[in-house]
Amino acid sequence: MLEAFHTIKGALVSAPIVQPPDWNLPFEVMTDASDYAVGAVLGQRKEKKLHVIYYASRTLDEAQCKYATTEKELLAVVFAFEKFRSYLVGSKVIVHTDHAALKYLLTKKDAKPRLLRWILLLQEFDLEIKDKKGIDNGVADHLSRMKIDDDVPLDDTYLMSTSTLLRRCVADEEIPGILFHCHSSSYAGHFATYKTVSKALQAGYWWPTMFRDAHRFVSKCDVCQRQGNISKRNEMPQNFILEVEVFDVWGVDFMGPFPSSYGNLYILVAVDYVSKWVEALASPTNDAKVVMKMFKSVIFPRFGVPRVVISDGGSHFINRTFDNMLKRHGVKHKVATPYHPQTSGQVELSNREIKNILQKTAGTTGKDWAAKLDDALWAYRTAYKTPLGTTPFNLVYGKACHLPVELEYKAAWAVKQMNYDMKSAAERRNMQLVELDEIRHLAYDSSKIYKERTKAYHDKKILKRNFSQGDQVLLFNSRLKLFPGKLKSRWSGPFVIKEVRPYGAFELWDKSGGHFVVNGQRLKPYLADTDITERESIPLSDPSPA
Repeated sequence: MLEAFHTIKGALVSAPIVQPPDWNLPFEVMTDASDYAVGAVLGQRKEKKLHVIYYASRTLDEAQCKYATTEKELLAVVFAFEKFRSYLVGSKVIVHTDHAALKYLLTKKDAKPRLLRWILLLQEFDLEIKDKKGIDNGVADHLSRMKIDDDVPLDDTYLMSTSTLLRRCVADEEIPGILFHCHSSSYAGHFATYKTVSKALQAGYWWPTMFRDAHRFVSKCDVCQRQGNISKRNEMPQNFILEVEVFDVWGVDFMGPFPSSYGNLYILVAVDYVSKWVEALASPTNDAKVVMKMFKSVIFPRFGVPRVVISDGGSHFINRTFDNMLKRHGVKHKVATPYHPQTSGQVELSNREIKNILQKTAGTTGKDWAAKLDDALWAYRTAYKTPLGTTPFNLVYGKACHLPVELEYKAAWAVKQMNYDMKSAAERRNMQLVELDEIRHLAYDSSKIYKERTKAYHDKKILKRNFSQGDQVLLFNSRLKLFPGKLKSRWSGPFVIKEVRPYGAFELWDKSGGHFVVNGQRLKPYLADTDITERESIPLSDPSPA
């Protein structure tokens, strides 16, 4: 027993077992640095044998990892002296390092400010630097490169929390199942991240990355992604239409049905994109015959053949008769994407203003709106338009429209003699025609500035969303007829983006092989793990003989 006791006692006082310092002997510090950590050992030599007093190491932060090798080695020395300061102040210290350049660095006068600060910190110590190869400086070299293994098996998988309740530490393979029960099961409720984690904690489970894993799980939940609505913040960046020549681009659209007025239920509205001039026809139907009548009786004979016509995809505009007429006259037909009226925004705005005028001027029953339509057009054409800086009437004719009020209350032009003098009236009209081009140039500049400001204001308010080819998305169905109680989801899909088109349009592909174009406002990313890929179909029947 005595012999065993002396054997254990001898082992405890031998390296690498830590020993207390002997203040009568000098201290030795061994340091080393790697790409990601620094290590240091404090010891004393007794009978030519080094005995360890203290081990220390730490990892480098992101900035320190970018230091040069010499700077890392000096950082290891500074770390050691700060860590062992209470031992080393006032004592002789020998520093063993495997980087010979440190001697030169400590005597350099034009070093970096960071190195100068470190050198000043070391000047309060009585130190001597000695070169030592890394193979001979094994302890410190090992500390700077030591790998910490996390795969230590634990028999006790329960954690004592601050509330003195036991929580079971969850293994990685159990996490998806627990999150499913706490979020997607019938008793979970599909709540967001915080409440999902709360349910897991209430059930007595815990793991370090609970919130991160729950957030990822919730964001990929198929049911949760199919809820919600779209708002103006989901809109795509604005792309305005800016034309130069009046009556070159027309937008057309139907309004209605309205209460029957002299047999009419609908209004076909056509608006010029440059002058904002509006034409409208009241009709009992909203078919292709009314559209043909508008162009043959109003647009073509009064304003000439336009270059472009913009409309929605309704059957009254997308038909062979209308298409053949436009092709015969060389007119290009542009169709707006479905369920996105902003594409033909100018005609939608005109529709709204004319409808507002009719609501205020028609009788209480609203059944005489057809008789009031011409007056509504007169009011619209003579109203000041902020984007133009003038009225549509003035932009088209180069003069202000004379209103009945001017005659009744004796406006200046009505009492001037020159209005009844043919020569003076002709000279004045010639002057107005000369000024017409300048008015149109000013209107173009004003419209451009107005639309640029509107676009900047609009784009500042929206969320930045980037879709790429191959992304999976859900499509918002704004025309869906909902069940009572609104329990049916308005989001359909998922679809795959086949092509990214200009002006916020995307071509989508679905599982059935269909392709269609929609506006990006109606899309949102689909984050579930479902993989939809377009595959080539191979018929199993025998090929037909040649």
